Amino acid sequence: MLMNQSPISPGLRFLLSAACLVIVIAGLRGAGTILVPLALALFVAVISLPLLNLIRRYRVPTAVAIFFVVLIDAAALFLFGWIVSLTSLEIRDELPGYIIRAQEMERQTLDWISARGFEMDVSPIGSFLALDANRFLDIGLGVIRGATDVLTTVFVVTLIFVFILAEAPGFPRKLGLILGQRRDLGRSAKIVREIQHYLAIKTLISAATGITIGVVTWRLGLDFPILWGLLTFLLNFIPNVGSIIAALPAVTVGLLQVGPGMAVLVAIVYVAVNALFGNFLEPMLVGRKLGISTLVVVLSLVFWGWVWGPIGMFLSVPLTMALKIGLENSKEFRWVAVLMNADSPLEAGPTVQVPAVPSPPPSTVGVRQAKHISREPI
Repeated sequence: MLMNQSPISPGLRFLLSAACLVIVIAGLRGAGTILVPLALALFVAVISLPLLNLIRRYRVPTAVAIFFVVLIDAAALFLFGWIVSLTSLEIRDELPGYIIRAQEMERQTLDWISARGFEMDVSPIGSFLALDANRFLDIGLGVIRGATDVLTTVFVVTLIFVFILAEAPGFPRKLGLILGQRRDLGRSAKIVREIQHYLAIKTLISAATGITIGVVTWRLGLDFPILWGLLTFLLNFIPNVGSIIAALPAVTVGLLQVGPGMAVLVAIVYVAVNALFGNFLEPMLVGRKLGISTLVVVLSLVFWGWVWGPIGMFLSVPLTMALKIGLENSKEFRWVAVLMNADSPLEAGPTVQVPAVPSPPPSTVGVRQAKHISREPI
């Protein structure tokens, strides 16, 4: 005799789901060395796929098209490195003057504090400059090791990126054969299309923000305007806090170069430009398509930054978008996608009309029984 199996209680199901989630997160952190280059390669491949398809439309062989795409991406990376190297040389030339002005500002600040009856013998800048040569040597070796790690990561990402582009033309056909349903293939295509749309709009907005910051800081006479524009362009991909991180070094240079007035002016410029592009144009172009609430964006930034570091912060929104679209097409976890949505369910789309269930016709047996009862004498 078979025993009836009792269904899993909701509490136990919740605990099992939470345990699986913890295991997945631990796996993401533990396999970060492998997954981070893979995620970066996928990110670059998704950006480069429209360019690859555009080149292949002119009947260019796939291998030649991949070569041109890799060449264009390498040229962009080389341009970035060239700008950084030139700016590093300029910073090296201007650094002694910045140190002298920082010491003067520190001395004036300490004198102002002492005039009001407070004594401070600690000099943070002087303590930093008094570090021994061995400490600076350790810092230099750490920078060299970091640069070596970056070059290794770039090589691995480029290698994976090339193979992803090589497999990209035939991947939809393979996916269709595996799934066997056009509906499931459409879901995957929808994820790729929406991520490409977001990245295209985000790249244009970031480029416009960086160019505006570079031109305005150049007109103000601030040192290194190209660096500020490039830094703004890159960090603008990190939502919410990226623009703040990009503004801090520019405001510091304005303070050391001219004084507090220039620092305040540069801060106002950053706030105005980011308010124009980040709070007005970007939500208008990508907000309705993205459909992710601000709280979810901030939480995803913290989560992916904790899992994969700065690269995770950089990829937080595309990863969250892919997760949200996947949850929307899941029956069990669609409610999570609704919680991640920026709009309420009533605003997110038309209400699904549930058809009324017709009442069953009266049973013939019941009618006959009623007639039989009515005919019996009371």
